[in-house]
This record gives sequence, structure tokens and C-alpha cells, in this order.
Amino acid sequence: MILRKYMSLFGVGSANIDLVLPKTSFKQGELLHGYFFLEGGIIEQKLRRVECDLVMIDKNGKEEKLIDSTTILKSDIIRADERNKLSFTYRIPQGVHYSQDGVRYLFKTKLTFDQGVESVDEDYISIE
Repeated sequence: MILRKYMSLFGVGSANIDLVLPKTSFKQGELLHGYFFLEGGIIEQKLRRVECDLVMIDKNGKEEKLIDSTTILKSDIIRADERNKLSFTYRIPQGVHYSQDGVRYLFKTKLTFDQGVESVDEDYISIE
């Protein structure tokens, strides 16, 4: 049991998060409905928050620009091997550049615990 706890502190066998979206292409101003899929690890962990950032990546792939950020405070326990869904609703901002000329967008999702390594997920989208 103690070994499992220390392993999860270093990210081995800790809980994971995955942003599940209905599609990968969206229009400016479009309201999207998805969910975060939370999957428990090998031990029970206390969740602190879920952060989801919309990031634009330039055509060279070297520069990132934060477009918008959403934080969900989630003081909850996720048990070992537990699976949960947390709804996610987001409106694509008006005025963002279209996904052309090499500009790409992604949602960077981060699940933060009271103790241990954060779980990170990246989902690329395009904006028409």
C-alpha cells in the first residue's frame, strides 16, 4: 500500500483525465458540449481542480498563445479504478483566427491533485 502511494506521487498509476469532444472542427462562437473522463489510478486520490486552456500554436509550432482558460474547482475523492464523467460546455470565442496557414488550436487539460503529479491531456481542434 505504501509503495503504491509513493508510486502515484511520481505519476505511476495515478488518476487520469481525458477531454472527450463530439467532433474536432468548430466554428467561431459555436457552443460545444463534451465531457472530462476521469479514471482513478491504483490508489484513492484527492482532486483539487481541473484546468482547461484553449491554446493557439503558430505555424512554426514554436510559439503558443493562451486564448482562454476555464477552471473547475473539484474538491473530491477519486477512488482506485473509479470512472466518472464531468460535463464540459465551452463557447469558441468570436474573432479567433481560422485554422489556416499552419495555425493550430488545442485544448490543454490538467487534473491537479492534493498530492502527486498532475495528469495532462491535449486535444487538437480546428476552427473554421
